[in-house]
Amino acid sequence: MLEIGTKAPEFTLPDAYGNEISLNDFLGKKVVLWFFPKASTPG
Repeated sequence: MLEIGTKAPEFTLPDAYGNEISLNDFLGKKVVLWFFPKASTPG
């Protein structure tokens, strides 16, 4: 668990179109990371 103000580790994930996006692509910008469970699953 990261604490508020802690830098997130570098990662690369596919976007909705299958393009790879890295956290580093947003260097110098504010980013909100929002994770949610797969639709119709408990969470």
